Parts: sequence; structure tokens; C-alpha cells
Amino acid sequence: MTTPPGLSYRDAGVDIDAGDALVDRIRPLARKTLRPEVLGGIGGFGALFEVPKRYKEPVLVSGTDGVGTKLKLAFQMNRHDTIGQDLVAMSVNDILVQGAEPLFFLDYFACGKLDVDVGEQVVSGIARGCELAGCALIGGETAEMPGMYPPGEYDLAGFAVGAAEKSRLISGATIQAGDAVLGLASSGPHSNGYSLIRKIVEVSGASLDADFHGRPLGEVLLEPTRIYVKPLLALMQAIEVKGLAHITGGGLLENVPRILREDLAAVINKAAWDLPPVFRWLMEQGKVAEQEMYRTFNCGIGMVVVVANAHVEVAAKFLSERGEKVYHLGAIVRRGADQPQTVVV
Repeated sequence: MTTPPGLSYRDAGVDIDAGDALVDRIRPLARKTLRPEVLGGIGGFGALFEVPKRYKEPVLVSGTDGVGTKLKLAFQMNRHDTIGQDLVAMSVNDILVQGAEPLFFLDYFACGKLDVDVGEQVVSGIARGCELAGCALIGGETAEMPGMYPPGEYDLAGFAVGAAEKSRLISGATIQAGDAVLGLASSGPHSNGYSLIRKIVEVSGASLDADFHGRPLGEVLLEPTRIYVKPLLALMQAIEVKGLAHITGGGLLENVPRILREDLAAVINKAAWDLPPVFRWLMEQGKVAEQEMYRTFNCGIGMVVVVANAHVEVAAKFLSERGEKVYHLGAIVRRGADQPQTVVV
């Protein structure tokens, strides 16, 4: 009588060889992002990073985020090479607003069954985002969990760690009435509001392949999140940046107040910039009220920068020379009784 062979991991639906193949493809992508402070490489139980010696009183600043339901569009279009940049951008832009230089990034990629080609496309976008942010991709986790995700779908999370001098942390504490509010253009909806975006696409009956100003609509909606790290870190060395707000979920109306004292408000002039076509389309097709647009989407402004009024021209010129489209949105004012902290007029 023979004993039947015991079960193995492969019987549970896990492809060990695919995981090894993906790691082999990831290594050269990650290598392009490495900084001198990285100790070791991809594949260890833990990633090692030495805090740059130029910091006298380093404060570590960390952030974590995902991409939300923008992933659903990537699945529908079977395009996975940009979503990784979104993942990096959401975390590095968040820690940037506190004055931190992003140092390293780790990712978490979870799926039911690993497709090595898709995994490589996703990580190529992550590596691209890390290069744009100047941070090292030093590790991550690829989790293959049969039965947890529908075929062809996956989830992503990212983790960024940066450093700032304790004396130069940006908190918004120095913001005062009379300061200027600048806005840096977004590349599109970035990675927020996609549950509503997908609903608008559905009710409008629009095809993701339909032409939209010379590009497929789906491609426009998948445009990766802009990374503002390098130009803003340089600006911080040139002038005092009093406050930064990354315009994510909650739009302009809910993110700008996060950097303001209770007695201050930001008055933003909607005539200061043109609502980009993709937001106008979403507004019209979804019959979304104007204030709801400002509460849900970035509406073309991905980052808000608060500087002294005397520094407006210097800051705008400095950032424009580094590739940013800059708008003078408005000003900081004393907040009246019952006045919202961000008013778009």
C-alpha cells in the first residue's frame, strides 16, 4: 500500500517560481533608485538605510497610502505601468509638506495569483516615481493569496520615510494674514475621487477608448500623480515656505485648512486658473455641484504653497523655471465668525 504524497504550497495555488522571477526583474529597477545611504540590497529580511550625515538634528517623517479605486481603471484598461508612480506620489508628496526629503520607499503588492509581467509593470512605475522623488526603493512585499482577489486584480500600498532638520520642519505655524497662496498644477485627478469618477463614466455611457482632446479618455483618467518633491525641496532652500498642502481626498476645501490656525482662512479666487478639461467633463457629465467639485477633486491644483506676500514673484519664477505651472490663487485672511477656513470665490 502506497502513501499518497502530502500537499505542498503549490497545491494551495501559490506559484513560488513566479515570485522568484518577479524578484529577479525588480532588482535592476530598484538599483536605479539607490542612494549612497542604502546599506545592502533587495532581498534581505529588512532594509537598511543610514540617515544622511548632513542632518544635524534629523527628524524622521513617515507616510503610507494606497491608490484607491483608480486601480479599477488600470484593470479595465489592462494598463499597469503608471499606477506605481501614483503609489509613490501619494506618500512622498504627503511627507514633503512637512519639509521632509523622501529617503526611501517600500511597497506592498497583493494578488490572488501573481502575473510576473503585470508585477513588473507595476514595479517599473514605482521605480519611476522613486527616481522622480529622489528616494530609494529599498524593499517591499509581494503577497500571493489565492481566493482573496478576483483574477487579474491586485492591491497596492506604499510606505515612505523622509528626514527634515528639526528647526526647519514646516507646520504652518508662521502663516499669518496677508500671506500669499500659490497653487501648483496637477496632472489630472491624481489618485483621489475615483469612486465618483467611475460612477460618472458609468452613468454617462462614455467609453474609456473614446477620444478626449486627442487621447483616449481612459488614458487621461490614468495620468499618474505629479510628484512635487525636487522643485519644492529646492524652493525651501531659497526662501521660507510657510505652509504646504497636498490636495488629495477632500479637495481644496478640506486640505488647505489642515495647515491653518483656527483664526485664519484662505480665500481662493477661482478665476486664478482655468478648470482643466477633464474636471469640466466630470462636472458636466456627473452634474456635480461646483462646491462639491472643490470638496472632492483637486480641480487642477495638486499642491498649495503659502509664502510671504513679498516672496510671491520669487517663488513663482523659481518654481516655473523648474517645470511647475504656478498660479497665484489668493491670500490668507483673518477668519470671521462661522467662516469656513477655505473659501473659493
